[in-house]
Amino acid sequence: MIQRKTDSIAHESINPLEQRIEQLKQLFPEVVAENGINFDALRNLLGLESLQKERYNFTWAGKQDALSGLQKKSKAALKPVPDESVNWDSTGHLFIEGENLEVLKLLYKSYFGRVKMIYIDPPYNTGNDFVYPDDYSEPLTAYLRMTGQTDENGAIQTTALDRNGHKHSTWLSMMYPRLFLARQLLRDDGVIFVSIDDIEVHHVRLLMDQIFGEENFVATFPWKKRTAKSDVPFGVSQDFEWIVCYAKSSNFLVGVKHERKYYQTDDFPNDKWRLADLTTQRTSEERPNSAFELIDPKTAKKYPLNPKRVWGITKDTFQDHYDKGKIVFPDDYPFLNSTIPAYRVFESEDKAKALKKYGSEEGMKALSTHLPKDVGMTESGSKEIVELFGEKIFPFPKPASLIQHFISACTGDEDIILDFFAGSGTTAQAVLQLNREDAGNRRFILVQLPEPTGNAAFPTIADTGKERIRRVIKRMIAEDEGKLNGFEQHPAEDLGFRVFKLDSSSMRQWVEMPANTTSSEEYARQLAWFVNDPLLEGWTVMDVIAEVALKEAGFSLTYRVMQIAAVERQTVYRVIDDEKDQRFYICLDDNLTLEALKPLVLTPDDLFIFRDSAITDTIIANLSLRCRVKSI
Repeated sequence: MIQRKTDSIAHESINPLEQRIEQLKQLFPEVVAENGINFDALRNLLGLESLQKERYNFTWAGKQDALSGLQKKSKAALKPVPDESVNWDSTGHLFIEGENLEVLKLLYKSYFGRVKMIYIDPPYNTGNDFVYPDDYSEPLTAYLRMTGQTDENGAIQTTALDRNGHKHSTWLSMMYPRLFLARQLLRDDGVIFVSIDDIEVHHVRLLMDQIFGEENFVATFPWKKRTAKSDVPFGVSQDFEWIVCYAKSSNFLVGVKHERKYYQTDDFPNDKWRLADLTTQRTSEERPNSAFELIDPKTAKKYPLNPKRVWGITKDTFQDHYDKGKIVFPDDYPFLNSTIPAYRVFESEDKAKALKKYGSEEGMKALSTHLPKDVGMTESGSKEIVELFGEKIFPFPKPASLIQHFISACTGDEDIILDFFAGSGTTAQAVLQLNREDAGNRRFILVQLPEPTGNAAFPTIADTGKERIRRVIKRMIAEDEGKLNGFEQHPAEDLGFRVFKLDSSSMRQWVEMPANTTSSEEYARQLAWFVNDPLLEGWTVMDVIAEVALKEAGFSLTYRVMQIAAVERQTVYRVIDDEKDQRFYICLDDNLTLEALKPLVLTPDDLFIFRDSAITDTIIANLSLRCRVKSI
């Protein structure tokens, strides 16, 4: 089979620093050359002196290595795991198991500038080695050598070794590239919250000043994590931790809440209204007077109750609620397309409730650094774990109410919330609970390293997080059993999540030959290995599609895959990103025939991807007339 070279799909993640240099080139083309940036020319253009003797700067041993780590493209892949997911085909929530720096690099192309809020609770600096295995996370011996305290052989070069700097430097080097990428994923009106303790809170401020800009510092929220302890060093009880908040830019506004949809009708001209569920998760044994057949006084239609739920009113209070216009029957407003009676909530009631909670109109627009008591403490987070698992299987979890407080204040419907130190999955629970409370459709993306737990039932922290989300969903379904969402302003809840795992690529990667290689046969062997089949042994169709969707197409991980039934003798898939309204076609068969592909409807904007070893010059030439083509 005669082959011809075609454009290949991306095998690696994007380098965010290369993109920033390209942006600089667009602004100042004269300062960017083939060999890099001419900094003297840039200083001259900006009217700065070429040399500055002294200036304020925050640095640490290993910072340059941490920055270099950003420039390393990820060759890994995110592989779909439907068996560990819930409602794979319909959900917009994501749980990604893997080392978060690699994951953030892989998400960069797909989620750049799309995340509204980030919350992270990173591992606190205890002075121990970190489980996050970055290339630049040096052990103590390397740190001492880097700072000139020992020579290359480990011999001491100073009388007083500084070991304390190592733990801070290692922690900062771990955080720096992750926060840098996090900022790139935020929307212009996005915001990030970082939970931290006393040891590194001042370093976090300095670090985030560099990455986000000190002008974008929003606030530091003191969070009371426990009641006072008496047996503490120096007699001072450290009962507080801190949540540091930075905005992506001045476009961020505090207090932008989920907007409920209200209706204005002629029968209530002075007060808009919305609908709420009229049933509640109680049994007829608990509330026998609320288990009855509801009858529409206007039409005499009967509405029997689901046996596992009861009405939120009683036989005795029905007429009073109805006379006040608080009960809406399906025939009252056909445009709602409702199927069961509902409860009417007036906008004035919502405002009165909000004023009671926040204290004033201004209070509704501000996020006070004095957190309300109902955000809970560590014991509240532990209680949530025990309620779900029957035992405390995760140490010191944040309460869902704490994270929910910030999500409620800073996000609205359809917003994306990211947590790349997900732990036990508290952020997911907070998103699901808040969506239920205000009928929102926020989506979470959680990332967690599969760090061992020593628990046979849940061997890793990632396993714990996934199971927690499953149990939260199961409990919500049980609470909601029998509830019918037939109202326009209450779309079907997203009670699911997709699982992806960080893994090695399914595609062959070119291996650099040793510098002393002289045999042409060695080059020929590698070339044949690389060209004859671009896919590694053990690849699966869905793994390859996920990798192409992320690296080449920049699709959301909520993409859909459909096999094209009209193509009978080849297996061709259409991959669709509904969020970006984009698609591509892919066929991974060993051989492609032009005849079999004739029924495929293609446009010049479509992209068709195939294995380079499966196609001829003739087919490429013909397909190129119909669409764009790329090979694996």
